[in-house]
Amino acid sequence: MLSLVVPIVFTMVAVAMALNLWRLVKGPAMADRILALDTLTINTIALVLLLDMALQTTVFFEAALVLATMGFVGTVALAKFVLGGDIIE
Repeated sequence: MLSLVVPIVFTMVAVAMALNLWRLVKGPAMADRILALDTLTINTIALVLLLDMALQTTVFFEAALVLATMGFVGTVALAKFVLGGDIIE
């Protein structure tokens, strides 16, 4: 059953990432681009975890944690830059 579901979910996540990339490039406002980048990070984490489940290992779990941390820090830094213009005080 897992062998049937994995390609479908890979395709769905890839389509979501393509739509996020389109919003990142075409977004009318900076807030839309930041939100698209954050969502693209979340979809990347989902793709890494899906790969981890498909290969039945736990090797990529740490990579997903690092991506989540870097995505959070990046989103906060970009939001702070847009609001105040200075990241490090």
